[in-house]
Amino acid sequence: MNTRQTAARVLVATLTLSAAGFASWQASEGDGPTKVQPDGVVVHLPYVPTQGDVPTIGHGSTRYEDGTPVRMTDPPITRQRAEQLARNLHTEEEARFKASLPGVYLYPGEFDLYTDFVGQYGSGNWRKPLSPRTWLLRGDHVGACNALLIWRFQDGRDCKLPQNWGPKGCKGVWTRQQKRHADCMAMQ
Repeated sequence: MNTRQTAARVLVATLTLSAAGFASWQASEGDGPTKVQPDGVVVHLPYVPTQGDVPTIGHGSTRYEDGTPVRMTDPPITRQRAEQLARNLHTEEEARFKASLPGVYLYPGEFDLYTDFVGQYGSGNWRKPLSPRTWLLRGDHVGACNALLIWRFQDGRDCKLPQNWGPKGCKGVWTRQQKRHADCMAMQ
């Protein structure tokens, strides 16, 4: 049974990221590098996920709540702090995301999916003409799903191309978009 059969589309302004949506996003982002301190506490270290990306910590966080960008010289953070940081940043992004879709109706699963997109690509990219937002504002949900596949580039590389899948490549960008597209189409 798909989402369409169990829920109706509702006004974006009334939706919020589900626990399953956050867990899915967290799993997609992963932990990044971690280490165990002498006291047994697991901490997350800053890292650059793929060539050309910006420093990241925890579950895909590229900045702290005050807007300060993550730096490679930042101290490690605990698992609890990594989750707290991710949740706080998602709450901020969610408010911007909702404001970007006035009068638009989505299934809760679509809301989670597009919030995940914004978490990966940022609000600035979400507002660009070729983002799924363009189609959602027109009421074209299938077009919005198909627009997801346009977002497959990272640092000038087409992540769909196998030659860009090496150890420092961006295959994950493409596979994540393919999964988003498939999940999106399943809701239509």
